[in-house]
Amino acid sequence: MSLTLQEKGNVMKSIRIGKVVINAAVGKSGEPVEKAKKVLEEITGQMPAIRTAKKTIRDFGIHKGEPIAVIVTLRKEKALQVLKRLLAAKGNKIRESSFDDYGNVSFGIREHIDIPGVKYKPELGIIGMDVCISLERPGYRVARRKIMPCKIGKEQRVNKQEAIEFLNSLGVEVM
Repeated sequence: MSLTLQEKGNVMKSIRIGKVVINAAVGKSGEPVEKAKKVLEEITGQMPAIRTAKKTIRDFGIHKGEPIAVIVTLRKEKALQVLKRLLAAKGNKIRESSFDDYGNVSFGIREHIDIPGVKYKPELGIIGMDVCISLERPGYRVARRKIMPCKIGKEQRVNKQEAIEFLNSLGVEVM
């Protein structure tokens, strides 16, 4: 299946997956972060980046600058392949409240072993994760470019209803 959903022949109105971000926050440094890193690498085939705590929270035993999470950003075909597996873990069903007004979708996976093709390894344990999908149209690059960045017009943005239609085209049921 293609990455885009085209609307009435206008190429600039086609919707595509901008990126899929998978975040596994474990809340402690050391061994749990390394286990989460191995799990995300197994699922995505990409090396995850380590995220550190922004501030100290004594009640949770978290100190500023301490690694507490791992994150992977996927784009293009790789994003679509992994996304299909992640959606299958949710039974290809997403709540309507998971969508925002700007073409973003977020959902969580409680256990990584729910993902098809992933087997339980006792040395890694069970890791939960958050998945964020950003949908965009051609022309979104103007907001991210280094020289002369500009705002994206209101008509060019992906709204909630268009995001729901796009995921329906991938075989996802929105409840």
